[in-house]
Amino acid sequence: MTTLSASAPATPVRSGPIRWRWALLTAVAVYPAITAFLYVIFPLTEGWQLWQRTLLLVPLMVSTMVYLITPAIQKHLGWFIVGKARPATRN
Repeated sequence: MTTLSASAPATPVRSGPIRWRWALLTAVAVYPAITAFLYVIFPLTEGWQLWQRTLLLVPLMVSTMVYLITPAIQKHLGWFIVGKARPATRN
């Protein structure tokens, strides 16, 4: 039989990201990136089928997410994602 100790917290302590915040920040960052890619890609791929344009867009967008957007969000807004107070800025 397992018993709870008196010192155990009543609610679990959150250590990971708050998913809705992560989703919101990702959407805000991805929207302009996708829009910019579409403005660049569509004129260059005029006459291509939609699947061909998508085949070009997906690796560009995934690479942008993995190497630029996600690290930037984590570096600058990680405190917001995990629900902690904003760190003090250095002068």
